[in-house]
Amino acid sequence: MTANTSPDAVAKIAELTRGISIAMLTTVDPAGHLTARPMAQQETEFDGDLWFFVEKDSRTAQNIAASPTTGVSLSSASTWVSLSGTAELVDDRAKARDLWNSMVEAWMPGGVDDPDLTLVHFTAEAGEYWDTPGGLVASAISFAKAKVTGERYDGGDSDVVDLS
Repeated sequence: MTANTSPDAVAKIAELTRGISIAMLTTVDPAGHLTARPMAQQETEFDGDLWFFVEKDSRTAQNIAASPTTGVSLSSASTWVSLSGTAELVDDRAKARDLWNSMVEAWMPGGVDDPDLTLVHFTAEAGEYWDTPGGLVASAISFAKAKVTGERYDGGDSDVVDLS
């Protein structure tokens, strides 16, 4: 499947990611295994970049320092987004202050000036989404219709998007 490069497709990814606060950040560990962990997304205006807070000595930070290839998955009751790209560790106190909120403080009680605090800057290169407008009710109706008619289940919109 060829990736969609239209501004509408990029805007669709932005719209779908905006309402999802927790993402799964996937990195590559030293043995080459994929490792995913939940992370709180810090910016709601998706432009291909996402920001997360981590501790400098965390496995997440170590994995990113060794291999910047990363993935981010976001999901809600009716939407799934998968992003692939690269991540870098950014030690920028001004950006950290800009992104700081009470949710972060619960995980990082040392505060925004904690010397062990750093940012993960994720840059998406490609994305794929699955969206079921109407949520679970619409999905259930489409599923039932497929079973009754013998036609293939149409769960909604999906696309592969080039974000680079």
